[in-house]
Amino acid sequence: MKHLDLAGGTTVITGAANGMGAEIARRLASRGVSLALLDHDATALAALAAELSPATVTTHVVDLRDDDAVFAAADDIAAGHPRITALITCAGSSMLGDLDQLTMEEMRWLTDVNLWGTVSITKALLPALRAAPAAHITHLASVYALAAPAGRIPYALGKFAVRGFSEALRHELEGSTVSVGAVYPAGVRTGIILHGRYAAAIDPAVAARAAAAQAAMYHTDPADAAARIIRATERRAARTMVGREARLIDVLVRLAPSAYWKAMRRPLRAAIDTRTPVA
Repeated sequence: MKHLDLAGGTTVITGAANGMGAEIARRLASRGVSLALLDHDATALAALAAELSPATVTTHVVDLRDDDAVFAAADDIAAGHPRITALITCAGSSMLGDLDQLTMEEMRWLTDVNLWGTVSITKALLPALRAAPAAHITHLASVYALAAPAGRIPYALGKFAVRGFSEALRHELEGSTVSVGAVYPAGVRTGIILHGRYAAAIDPAVAARAAAAQAAMYHTDPADAAARIIRATERRAARTMVGREARLIDVLVRLAPSAYWKAMRRPLRAAIDTRTPVA
């Protein structure tokens, strides 16, 4: 498959105001790539756009849970950017808690953000992507789309579904000008777990301890992860691991598909403990 020249068109990034989305935007702007950035945080999005000046950047404040708003934003982007060659979906959040600690509303909120927001923006922009001579969609999944840990049911649920969506869409678009790939990051120091949500039933001090334990396991620099995600988009890769932990877990799950948790349980025990009171 032909290498994708991102400089020849516009890259759309969701979740662009912070974390991986912002890092990817910075790297692409420094190369002169035109950008359309989406996020629900208007203030942070405006600050990033100012930072990226004089790059060609449009910003679109949208809640990805709102389908009508997503499709309206896609129309605006297509009108302002005649050649959209890449979509990179970085928007997402986290949720701590066991199944009996979480409410249905809390779990639906997370899947609305992580899964349905990804599906919605992809569907809305697909006609514009098809109009380009060549285009690629990169969905950020997670290492937890490969292995499902205890204490992360709604997150794993959504990310496994993003993986399935990406693979099924890649097969649907086979033979077209649009390719699709999923990226599986692990241990990227973006702060997502520290700024994510937790079940209201959990003591905030306990949730903070669990989040800090998870964050302490993250080792990959966001700039390095961003470079790898961009490279995967340019190469139109179907499957990309980011971080040493992702590669190890990928192998572990292949070798022990029904027993991998035995190896993962101990290193994750503090990160999934949302019950033991803080001393």
